[in-house]
Amino acid sequence: MGHYITIATCNLNQWALDFEGNRDRIIESIRQAKKQGAKLRVGPELEICGYGCLDHFSESDLYQHSWEIYGDIISHPDTKDILLDIGIPIIHKSNKYNCRIISYNAKILLIRPKLYLANDGNYREMRYFTPWNRPKYFEEYQLPKFISKITQQSRVTFGDCVIETFETRLGCETCEELFTPQSPHIDMSLDGVEIFTNSSGSHHELRKLDTRLELITEATKKCGGVYLYSNQRGCDGDRLYYDGCAAIILNGKVVAQASQFSLNDVEVVSATIDLDDVRSYRNQKSASLQSVNRKDIYKSLYCEIDLSPTSNVFNPLIVPTSTRPIRYHLPEEEIALGPACWLWDYLRRSKTGGYFLPLSGGIDSCATAVIVHSMCRLVVEAIKDGNKQVLNDIQSLTHDSNFIPNTPQEIAEKLFHTSFMGTENSSKETRTRAKELAKKIGAYHIDLNMDTLVGAVISVFEVATGKKPIFKIFGGSQTENLALQNIQARLRMVLSYLFAQLLPWTRNKSTGGLLVLGSANVDECLRGYLTKYDCSSADINPIGGISKTDLKRFIAWAEIKFELPILNEFLTATPTAELEPITENYVQSDEIDMGMTYDELSRFGRLRKVDKCGPLSMFIKLYHEWSQPPLNLTAEQVAEKVKRFWFFYAINRHKMTTMTPAYHAEQYSPDDNRFDLRPFLINPRFPHASKKIDEVVEDIKRREEEIQKNNISVE
Repeated sequence: MGHYITIATCNLNQWALDFEGNRDRIIESIRQAKKQGAKLRVGPELEICGYGCLDHFSESDLYQHSWEIYGDIISHPDTKDILLDIGIPIIHKSNKYNCRIISYNAKILLIRPKLYLANDGNYREMRYFTPWNRPKYFEEYQLPKFISKITQQSRVTFGDCVIETFETRLGCETCEELFTPQSPHIDMSLDGVEIFTNSSGSHHELRKLDTRLELITEATKKCGGVYLYSNQRGCDGDRLYYDGCAAIILNGKVVAQASQFSLNDVEVVSATIDLDDVRSYRNQKSASLQSVNRKDIYKSLYCEIDLSPTSNVFNPLIVPTSTRPIRYHLPEEEIALGPACWLWDYLRRSKTGGYFLPLSGGIDSCATAVIVHSMCRLVVEAIKDGNKQVLNDIQSLTHDSNFIPNTPQEIAEKLFHTSFMGTENSSKETRTRAKELAKKIGAYHIDLNMDTLVGAVISVFEVATGKKPIFKIFGGSQTENLALQNIQARLRMVLSYLFAQLLPWTRNKSTGGLLVLGSANVDECLRGYLTKYDCSSADINPIGGISKTDLKRFIAWAEIKFELPILNEFLTATPTAELEPITENYVQSDEIDMGMTYDELSRFGRLRKVDKCGPLSMFIKLYHEWSQPPLNLTAEQVAEKVKRFWFFYAINRHKMTTMTPAYHAEQYSPDDNRFDLRPFLINPRFPHASKKIDEVVEDIKRREEEIQKNNISVE
């Protein structure tokens, strides 16, 4: 006959410490779940306070406020008659826990603390929370008095338990627990749990979604069952963008998948599934033999809810949801969508007057401008789709209650400001490219020369010291040459903030100041190929975690997708800082200046951060790769490249301590602020490692000579 149940999960754009806003979005998601006929609703990790509260988790107020908001939610009439799984932080016996509360009709069934905490990369959960390292163990928890008045309960179960309803068993797994070798869903499935919920706070990285969904689908492919994955989406106040993609999986196949990137604050997906499909799938496995031999079982907490009200009556109107292929974005699309959504959240929540970008005519600032254009496109699309929140936000930002944009250019004209800050070292081509791109995307653009300003600063130095620095190509030293480049770059930063503060005023707009955008890519940051406190110093940077290689692919994609032919000129131009004079025999080149290519930098970065290689192990890995065709590099050449990378990485590491907060998109990001915790004063020669590399090089040369001698003797 079938046991059909309808269940729902969601993406929520929560904001750290925005308790009332978070509450309203949670209640709205419950409304939408009920409207879709769901009897179970699952929400993101720590959804009440926001996942990214960081050291605010150390404040007792946060836990008090979270309980207050939870009381508002369960006492709201729209949250009745549905089983709720809500993420919340809780203090129990003086310890802080990352928890889920399972409730039904204002009755708390279970408080389930997180067993295994995320504590690597961007995550520091053990800084704030205690892991519940006791699977299947439970205690009693004394509820706050004001919550007891709502629930009519004084004590509830706190621990690793499961919920049992009339027709099935339900268990919880929280974010990191899915990624651990001993995931709870394995034990739960062997104890008869058929529905698994996962409340998550998982951030976006390029090409990461396939790893996440592979783990989710594998969980039920192996064990059988229904898996509801819920995730936060949006920027909740920091460098990370949480990329949603809530999903429902049945026996290893997707039956519902929410969007990965969107401007919708609330997105709910539901599915109708037949529990008999789980049981028949499991009966084909040998798991039943393991199940009956288990003695350590979960405590079951009973809930009088009928998830399948038609289980004994055939209803032709109830149709199980069909499976569908998993939807993935290309990396180029991820760059277009993720940072754009992140920028939108920053803009609307900071309530500033828009963005200002120094547009140099190079591919990095070009990519940043195109991402802003993508943001404007998303806003227009959301408004056309009837998103009232986005319309209210854009009208609030522009201080125009009648503004209803029809094109992205209309938004850019009001909110996006760019400037080409040229000097005598700038080429006509870069100036023209910048101006043409700004025109195509609708930005308010200013084209200026700052030679007078640069000359004035140099004159001050000359008067004070009696010496005037000159460029290297005119006979100056390397020290003079670098100083003359840096003063141009730093003055652009000063001008950027001046224009960001005053441009709206010059246009008679009362929108306040602008946020300054940076445009240094992850490879340049890794190498330190930027000036400290130059125009890469800004308020936020949408491309600071994206490689040069990926940015080029994004621009090539956007040229076609966004119908911007001008982008081809940026792609084919030689990357250059244009800080040195151009002569008949010399044009400054980024890759020549750096002494390494962007592709090499990307490989160095992944080996250093992702593979945890020091100089010696990096050399050995790269020798095996680069000594083969098509490169055919000698051991000496590979060693020279590795040593050069580590030298410049070390002497420039201090720059990472002052880098602009950047959108996190790559695992090899050198962001010192939270992600890449390494010292910024290191011996750049790495003498011991260099000595060991030299020994390996000599050993390789000796072996090659022996092989060559043997070959000659055989001939």
